[in-house]
Amino acid sequence: MPNFFSDTFAVLKREIRRIFRQPMYWTLTVFLPLAAFSFFAILLSKGVSRDIPVAVVDQDQTSLSRKVVQMIDATPTARVAFGAQSMEEAERLIREGKVMGIVQIPPFFEKNILSNRQTHIETYLSGTNITVNGLLTKDLQTAVMTFSSGIQLQLLTKQGLTEKQAMAQLMPVRFDKHVLFNPYINYAYYLSPSFMPMMLLIFTIMATIFAIGVELKRGSAKEWLDTANGSIFAAFVGKILPITLVMFLTSELMFLIIFKVVGVPLNGSLTVLTISNLLFILSYQSIGTLIIALLSNLRLALSIGGGYSVLAFSFSGLTFPIMAMSEPMQWFSNIFPFTFYTDIIIDQALRGAPVIYSFHDMGVLCLFIILPLLWLPRLRTVCSEKKYWGRL
Repeated sequence: MPNFFSDTFAVLKREIRRIFRQPMYWTLTVFLPLAAFSFFAILLSKGVSRDIPVAVVDQDQTSLSRKVVQMIDATPTARVAFGAQSMEEAERLIREGKVMGIVQIPPFFEKNILSNRQTHIETYLSGTNITVNGLLTKDLQTAVMTFSSGIQLQLLTKQGLTEKQAMAQLMPVRFDKHVLFNPYINYAYYLSPSFMPMMLLIFTIMATIFAIGVELKRGSAKEWLDTANGSIFAAFVGKILPITLVMFLTSELMFLIIFKVVGVPLNGSLTVLTISNLLFILSYQSIGTLIIALLSNLRLALSIGGGYSVLAFSFSGLTFPIMAMSEPMQWFSNIFPFTFYTDIIIDQALRGAPVIYSFHDMGVLCLFIILPLLWLPRLRTVCSEKKYWGRL
């Protein structure tokens, strides 16, 4: 054991000297992560989508049709940016990307309402952006339903019903919706705790692969191993420890940005989140080590590591729910530590779940740390044999 610590310390000193001579370390572990965090903090500073442009084709041009247009424009999400004279003009606007939706008010709109005949309002929404589509659908439906209810309420009160009786007749069953954990539908609360850790994992795995791969590329792997007196575990620990420390400090700065700058609520345990941060970083360092040990090629390992990293977001359940995926894809989502890390962040930051609910995910992160390390003997072989050195 004393030999292990002395060997690890020798490698650690060697690695620190290399870090100060190699700007790429600082680029991957400090500058690029901070730039990415700042970018997303600025990008999501608004939080909630507002004033999405729509075009209105008012083919009635009456007081009631203008009232509908005013109510649509007053919604938080929609902004009546264009009053198109025809559907052809409105279609041109949506094809050019100037508006995200069209609202068409038909002729005789007011006449039909006053004659107690059913009329309709048609909307055409761009399906290219599901988020915008959903937001506009909700607010446009609310505006039209509110207008329709107001018309019916006036008719019923004129028939002698009280306002309370009229409302009961209009809505015999009232629907109350309570949005939990993110009641403002704030996209900064939803995306910041996913985009920023995504950047963290990408740069963690890239830095780890680079740190080991550059030894193979330059033919200094044997010297690295000899510094640890042939102990691959001591060589490995001494190699990744500086990166672990810097990335951990970077991750804590990430939390400062998420919770203090962006304003994401912290309803659970900061201690659990901090420990999970460390496990998250170690898990991706371990996976990065596995990739470079198997491939023994810096350029190929960086490519595979990058591809593996970006796939994590798709299978995290943040864009498409895991429970709605096919069963093979649900199983496939389990090969990414990011899947379990995001569960911890959501549970502890937004849901305020009891700490015990995060233990399972933390345990899985520990498995991601341990299992790839079983390939350290392969890494020792790669470092010892010249045929693996000097590859691009």
